[in-house]
Amino acid sequence: MPIQSIPETITVHLGAPDSAAENLTVPFANYVKNVASSEIYPNWPEAALRANIYAITTYALNRIYTEWYPSRGYDFDITNSTRFDQAFVPDRDIFENISNITDQLFNDYVVRQGTVNPLFTQFCNGTTSTCDGLSQWGTVDLANQGLTPYEILQRYYGNDINIVTNAPVEDIPQSYPGRPLRVGDAGNDVETLQDELNRIGQNYPAIPKIATPNGIFGTDTEAAVRKFQEIFDLPQTGQVDKATWYRIKRYYTGVKSLAELISEGVTLQEAQVPYEELLTLGSSGTPVRLIQYYLSVIAYFNGSLNIIPLSGSFDETTAEAVRVFQRFYGLAPDGEVGRETWDKLQQVYLNTISSIPADFYGGAAKLYPGYFLSEGMQSSDVTDLQGYLSFIADYYEDIPKIPVTGYFGSQTKNAVQAFQRLFGLEPTGAVGAVTWNEIATQYDLLRATA
Repeated sequence: MPIQSIPETITVHLGAPDSAAENLTVPFANYVKNVASSEIYPNWPEAALRANIYAITTYALNRIYTEWYPSRGYDFDITNSTRFDQAFVPDRDIFENISNITDQLFNDYVVRQGTVNPLFTQFCNGTTSTCDGLSQWGTVDLANQGLTPYEILQRYYGNDINIVTNAPVEDIPQSYPGRPLRVGDAGNDVETLQDELNRIGQNYPAIPKIATPNGIFGTDTEAAVRKFQEIFDLPQTGQVDKATWYRIKRYYTGVKSLAELISEGVTLQEAQVPYEELLTLGSSGTPVRLIQYYLSVIAYFNGSLNIIPLSGSFDETTAEAVRVFQRFYGLAPDGEVGRETWDKLQQVYLNTISSIPADFYGGAAKLYPGYFLSEGMQSSDVTDLQGYLSFIADYYEDIPKIPVTGYFGSQTKNAVQAFQRLFGLEPTGAVGAVTWNEIATQYDLLRATA
């Protein structure tokens, strides 16, 4: 089961959301200790203390992972106003036993079975205020009856909960990818966007459904984005800038009720991302071939880098090529491809191909244009792709001959899929760097022998 990481820090707004109050960033474990020391009493039975600390921790994590406040335009994770969130008192004394228990539990949290997001563990004191969630004073009675912390939590949140234990602690940036997403982009951010738009579309049927949420930003995704922007009074660009990204987050959170006790939750299936977040020694497959392609093209024009084979296996040769690239472009040379290195690879590749003279290619196939080509698109790059496929089809009867129109329609998609099946690639019908490179390679080989 995928595990959400625990943030190193949390930013607390010292007042109601709209108040002109200070933001304070503190270590996450210290935040939990502070809230627990402010919300509950140290002389309560240990089972009650543990149940409450689970609830406090999970509540805060839910605010972070639903990006509840950033999706509404705020620059903090949570408030200290008990009208909205949990009590947090700067510089207060921390009870020793609460501190010790928190050190054991702060990277454990509650989930609904079959989901991965921290549950919205609503709670109240159970005396002066009541709610549908946990009763803090009620946990004392249950603990005195001999119930375990897990059994206490089940009484309030249902029998279908689990407790995730020992989640890793790491820095968790906001989810916005740092640049607008547009047609031709691909990756986990696009996959997330597509899933969220489709879910919002269940409540807003005017938003066209994205038939295949495959992590490739095609024209169907663009159409869904434009309609979302129209409905929610955003500029209708079809691109997902920061404002659109967080407005989508906000309404996705709303329609799924992630911040409610009856949360649908992010299912295990939804949490399975199509692209690895980190490529390192031992990784394999299309993502590795992609970075090998980028590295080799860049190295062809930059003699300081290493040209490597497109083996699809992340071996030591690939790791060394990555380290050389990282050192040259001022990154930490760890030999792994995480988000920073991946972004830099894409940037340098695009800069490289954009600086190539127009007559450089001669009779050879062009280099990958730097974005995914998929059904519904129209461009000169589609024209080039169709020309290559049409030429190759003269030699392979399994590949249908297609007209060269510049429009990526169903005929082009079928031809791409036929090529991909013939040459052992995943038959997605979309053309990324790996498929483009294979098409270009076969085109050049056949022209050389024609």
